[in-house]
Amino acid sequence: MSTLDQKAVNIIKGLIMDATRKANSGHPGGAMSSADFAYILYKEFLNFDPDNPRWFNRDRFVLSAGHESMLLYSLLTFCDFLKLDDLKNFRQLGSRTPGHPEFHRTPDPSGDWHDLTPGVEATTGPLGQGFAMAVGMAVAESFLRAKLGENICDHYTYVLASDGDLQEPIALGSAALAGHWSLNKLIVFYDSNKIQLSGPTSRCDVSDYKKIFEGFCWQVIEIDGHDHEQIRMAIKRAREEKNRPSLIIGHTTMARGSAHLEGSEATHGSPFSPEEIKATKEKLGLPTDREFYLPDEILDHFRSRFPDLRGQAKQWHKTLNTILSENSEVARFWRFIHTPPEDISLSWPEFDPAKPLATRKAFGQCLNKLIDQLPNLMGGSADLDPSNQTVHFRETVGIFNNNTNPQGRYLPFGVREFPMGAILNGLALHGGIIPLGATFLVFSDYERSAIRMSALQKLPVLHIFTHDSFYVGEDGPTHQPVEHISSLRLIPNLLVFRPADANESKFCFSLALKQDKRPSVLVFTRQGLPVLDLNEYPQIKDGIKRGAYILLDPPDHDPEIILMASGSEVHLAISVAKALTSKKIRVISVPCMELFDEQNEEYKQALLPNNVRQRFAIEAGRGDIWYKYVGLDGAVFGMDQFGASAPAHDLAQKYGFTPDQIIEWIKERI
Repeated sequence: MSTLDQKAVNIIKGLIMDATRKANSGHPGGAMSSADFAYILYKEFLNFDPDNPRWFNRDRFVLSAGHESMLLYSLLTFCDFLKLDDLKNFRQLGSRTPGHPEFHRTPDPSGDWHDLTPGVEATTGPLGQGFAMAVGMAVAESFLRAKLGENICDHYTYVLASDGDLQEPIALGSAALAGHWSLNKLIVFYDSNKIQLSGPTSRCDVSDYKKIFEGFCWQVIEIDGHDHEQIRMAIKRAREEKNRPSLIIGHTTMARGSAHLEGSEATHGSPFSPEEIKATKEKLGLPTDREFYLPDEILDHFRSRFPDLRGQAKQWHKTLNTILSENSEVARFWRFIHTPPEDISLSWPEFDPAKPLATRKAFGQCLNKLIDQLPNLMGGSADLDPSNQTVHFRETVGIFNNNTNPQGRYLPFGVREFPMGAILNGLALHGGIIPLGATFLVFSDYERSAIRMSALQKLPVLHIFTHDSFYVGEDGPTHQPVEHISSLRLIPNLLVFRPADANESKFCFSLALKQDKRPSVLVFTRQGLPVLDLNEYPQIKDGIKRGAYILLDPPDHDPEIILMASGSEVHLAISVAKALTSKKIRVISVPCMELFDEQNEEYKQALLPNNVRQRFAIEAGRGDIWYKYVGLDGAVFGMDQFGASAPAHDLAQKYGFTPDQIIEWIKERI
């Protein structure tokens, strides 16, 4: 073991102790047990451009154990992506070193976008999700390598995972898919220190992860996670594997190197005391009278590979320019994946107003129309292909596998909604892919945490949900969503589209594809719906862009009653307005509340003038959120109970979602 390498690891541990102590919070123990592996990976193996942390062909490193953030920040300081002052501001407001690693881009005064923390590839902390996102990154790398060639795209995805990561079922579900898809460029280091916040992992987990991952078709390598030579040999073996992802199980000691706390759960989420820090620094050979000690000698040693890394990146750019000038097909695809989404013009299917159509089927027709127009559209369904209308997409683009069909664009996720959502996030984080995943709306609960991470990371992921209400019918309350749409609308930075018909569906889909800094949820019906005639309602296309618009209005545009709805209930509102001829009724379709809320006050007043207090909303789900539009003087007709197993038309009658019953309900309130 190199003396300088060991000294560098010890210095990293000193930075970890000092930063967590200064912040009076953090997780030093796990960061110290993982330090040997992470240091050797960055020092000797990780390919990146020291001058450009966003270089396209860099290796990706995902700290799935996001609580070990100070380990990553220390290494990014070694890389000169961060400064010592950043470490001193660990966990402070506005710093580049938040409590858990955060991936998002922020604009500067010129309008250019920069990473909050250069070198952070994903927001991690919710355990298991970093692992799953890395699977998505590895899928993206494989697909783009097949499309662009190995001279342009050829890199590894590394993960540092903890005991807690592997206890999360999302990690195991994603691991099963990674093995099935033969993702040999995915390398996971499992820091098996056998300690978590509440104590030894043996209290809650006796799983044999070697057998489990071998059963998932992974190569598994067990090592002493503190032995640098064993770490090197394990990474080399993993990089040489051609058919399987690799799990390196590193047996380590919690808070390795501490004076009195090695193996203690007390180090998981609490800083060391000043006395323990002093004693540990003495043990590690670090100066006890200096905080944030980082000598130039160690930086020079760590950066000794930087000239080669810079040369590699420079040569890559030359090769890229040569290929793009000589290969028109590769050049066309390269330009396409770097074209801003708002600049991509798409054509869409036409829908016959005489033929009712479920919006899920409209979505399917739109998806099929996009197959050739969006050659980097990639995704699949959680084992609901026929119901989600993704079968034709699957059969046309082919099923992805790194070895047998790397240009396949369909990802059969199986019954794994949560892994699906996180893998989609990984596809988006890698770049070059438009990710799409589908399941039933009621199962959005399984996926919710990944959707939240889509929004938090500002990722333009397409989350598709069909079977959007009690109109699911005979499958009963277990499959009939009630609270789900309102629940999704509560997530910040997320667009939730619930289109009323086939035409609204395509315009909502189009708008979702134009997003570059926020994800979209698109919610579709199982049951057939009338198709709104664009000749009769030309305002639909522009109205969608504003989130809400007037669909029907009295001739004098001076309504007595405003009736709002989304999705299938828009047609119910139209029927009510046409039947209740004694009142002047305005019908407003609200396919996306979030977009409507972003409109200026003038537009909002044009739709919802203050003088009209008789406002009503209809939705086949929880109605509470609609009160922000109808006010205390208005009322909402929604679902405040679970559904039942019966044909959809019987349920509509039972729950009052018929024109006659809505009319009586309105009359009682005016």
